[in-house]
Amino acid sequence: MTELTIDAKPVNSVNMLRRDVRFLGNLLGEVLVHQGGNELLDIVEKIREMSKSLRANFVPDMLEEFTQTIRTLHPDIRHQVIRAFAIYFQLVNIAEQNHRIRRKRDYERATEETVQPGSIESMVMELRNRNIPYEEVQEILQGISLELVMTAHPTEAMRRVVRDIHHRIAQEMMKLDNPTLTRKERDKLRRNLMTEILTLWQTDELRERKPTVLDEVRNGMYYFDETLFDALPEVYAELERCLTKYYPNHNWHVPTFLRFGSWIGGDRDGNPSVTSDITWKALELHRNVALSKYIESLRALQKKLSFSTTIVNVSDELLESIAWDKQYIDLPSAEVWHNDTEPYRIKIAYMIEKLQNVGSKQVPEQARYLNKDEFLEEIRLIDRSLRNHYADYISEEFINVLVRQVELFGFHLVTLDIRQHSKEHEAAMTEILANLGIVDDYSSLGEEDKIKLLHNLLQEKRPLTSSFMGYSEATEETLAVYRTIYRAQQEFGTECIRHYLISMTQGVSDLLEVLLFAKEMGLYQHHADGTYTCTLQPTPLFETIDDLHAAPSIVQQLFELPAYRASVAAMGDMQEIMLGYSDSNKDGGALTANWELRVALKEITKVAKACNVKLKFFHGRGGALGRGGMPLNRSIMAQPPETIGGGIKITEQGEVLSSRYSLQGIAYRSLEQATSALIQAALLARNPQSNVNLHKWETIMKSISEKAQTKYQDLIFRDPDFVTFFKESTPLQEIGELNIGSRPSKRKNSDRFEDLRAIPWVFSWTQSRYLLPAWYAAGTGLRSYVQDSEERLQELREMYEQWGFFRSTIDNLQMALSKADLLIAKEYAKMVQSDEVRNRIFGWIEEEYALTSSLILQITGQEEILDNVPVIQESIRLRNPYVDPLSYMQVDLLTELRGLREKDEEDSDLLREVLLTINGIAAGLRNTG
Repeated sequence: MTELTIDAKPVNSVNMLRRDVRFLGNLLGEVLVHQGGNELLDIVEKIREMSKSLRANFVPDMLEEFTQTIRTLHPDIRHQVIRAFAIYFQLVNIAEQNHRIRRKRDYERATEETVQPGSIESMVMELRNRNIPYEEVQEILQGISLELVMTAHPTEAMRRVVRDIHHRIAQEMMKLDNPTLTRKERDKLRRNLMTEILTLWQTDELRERKPTVLDEVRNGMYYFDETLFDALPEVYAELERCLTKYYPNHNWHVPTFLRFGSWIGGDRDGNPSVTSDITWKALELHRNVALSKYIESLRALQKKLSFSTTIVNVSDELLESIAWDKQYIDLPSAEVWHNDTEPYRIKIAYMIEKLQNVGSKQVPEQARYLNKDEFLEEIRLIDRSLRNHYADYISEEFINVLVRQVELFGFHLVTLDIRQHSKEHEAAMTEILANLGIVDDYSSLGEEDKIKLLHNLLQEKRPLTSSFMGYSEATEETLAVYRTIYRAQQEFGTECIRHYLISMTQGVSDLLEVLLFAKEMGLYQHHADGTYTCTLQPTPLFETIDDLHAAPSIVQQLFELPAYRASVAAMGDMQEIMLGYSDSNKDGGALTANWELRVALKEITKVAKACNVKLKFFHGRGGALGRGGMPLNRSIMAQPPETIGGGIKITEQGEVLSSRYSLQGIAYRSLEQATSALIQAALLARNPQSNVNLHKWETIMKSISEKAQTKYQDLIFRDPDFVTFFKESTPLQEIGELNIGSRPSKRKNSDRFEDLRAIPWVFSWTQSRYLLPAWYAAGTGLRSYVQDSEERLQELREMYEQWGFFRSTIDNLQMALSKADLLIAKEYAKMVQSDEVRNRIFGWIEEEYALTSSLILQITGQEEILDNVPVIQESIRLRNPYVDPLSYMQVDLLTELRGLREKDEEDSDLLREVLLTINGIAAGLRNTG
């Protein structure tokens, strides 16, 4: 869409991103001409220039001409224009990701004194500069823990095939920086990129069907295959390198502190497609990926280990292990290594065969690995032998990486969490206890009676279920899940599933029910000698504001129950607790949710400390600001330091996976920043820095939060017309027709706002440019404290300067306000049929937006929103003129489509265009839900 030629001259790093964007835009322009002629490119350029002019100098007459140009587009041209803008954003996103990798490389090429902020080396250097002794560093590394949990939450609008094209474009674009390319090579590079962009143009961005759960599992596994299997060990290697550099004379082997988990195939809350059979198949897919990666690594290693016994002396234990393998394993002829003087290659052939036989009951145990430890021991056997003849360079370079991979991924690849709604357990328990005649209607009991009954049953030896009893289909499936977990732990190891998450936990009984089901299937046992074993932990998920308020007392009561406390002790005196950012935000608004989550974190931590229980908090963050989204390192540093002692878990959802882990360099940088932040947070926890004003600031924040919550809920829950406004002024219904996830958009087949999931709630407001969940009511909360008092305003300025929590809250509000655009949102509001409802509610939103913006500028002392982050401010400014045409077209298309549907008519082409605009706006704003 713009013009650029590539030349071999070095380009200043600041301008290289612009170079890449212009180059890709130029190639896209050529594709448009090739596919649609100059007419298509001319109309795209005309709309783009008009949109830029409107942003630079808004004139009502120009807006009228702009909208008229869009409305008079022929459907065939309009369809291509939408795709042109959408694909342009995809290319811009690729360029920005590549630029992040380039910047890291620039730091690494710089002088040794220049260390990239947020890098592992910057953190280890700080430890050394602060004279933190070796012993304390060791303690920090032993104590930190971060688990990143992939979820199938439907916020990734991009198809796998499109992502693959993006990956190829990114790989080609990285070659642009090579100064040694010849003219011929540059021409070929240009042709390759043109081919990929043409392929992208002719590839359907939209899914024809919803993905199945196993499709989603495979999508998650894509990131392990492409980047994470290598990027994670690289993070560990870099940390050990830096520790050796700044703390020499010590042998460093960093303990496993950073790993990935998954919900995909285990999250059955509101998704009937996730059955016990699907969970088993997901675990098999996990193992298959791990084994295939190990086999791939061993085949590469086999090529390298050509050491010959005619030259070196290998260890006797290596030769003995080969002799043992020959007794029990018949290798396929193609796998036999015929050169007897190359024992490493012979040994690896047997190791590959044993990996291929894992899980097979058709071969003897001696011909397969029964667990990862057996595999790991044979890798270490090779390592010892290599070091015996001084081939330690090979060990350091290749064997150490494989050892780390096995330590991280085992044969299960990732730990799968199970999740289900608390009401499902209650319903199953009610049926089982009624069948036994223990209680006629368990669900009607009061909470205290439930607790007493369940606790007594946990202490009894007798079973509650039998294969001879008949249960409803739902109860059978509930029991089947626990049977599957027990079977999986036997087959894949106990690490394959460790936690059972309970959505909408509202009482102690919700956890006791899960523990009782675990006891029923042998996952929780009280032995005759008085000891306990427990391999599955019930994990409460506190989601709404009321649930967050109740959480500390629930946890207190739970830990006081002997049977439950014994289960915690059996899992190392560690309890995992999950906090939901999405639903708390939907329930109380962004400002209130952030505050209440902080309060809950601190109060629950106090309770656990008094009970001698360590806590691992699981933060259920989404990708969007309205669902707690922020960069990984910032989300770690946002936690009160005293709450991270037992480790942290964080969800990684939808488009976050794509943006963070689709490219090796980006994946490494994200994990490096997370590691640096984790060590920094641990250091803060060991050396707490209190501010004498903290108690006063917390009191102020509590007051602000209460007023903001009232303002938020007055509109969202108490205005009878709000739901109508929301549905009519956003593409909520149409988003439900975008096949981006296997899970329904509602927990029940209901039109109640309470039953709407947080993802479509945020997705809809993002598409319509309001971003309302991420900022609404904050201004009212802040004004309630300031009250036109310069002294109070100064207090908030000091809080912003000196209190990390308040600064993070204000900066997140800035980000949301900068992405919101009420001029565009007003176009969406025109779809609201009632003039009175539209004018009243949009007027309130407009007023609150202005108030929030004004107060944030006064607090920060900035002239414009996001002046504190000029790079992001500029990125949003440059993107908006390209997003705007898609927004105006989306409003027109929605109006036309809904008009047809009111007459019970359909137009599949029209719906398709709407869905294309949704994809395009998501790419442009880099957010869905």
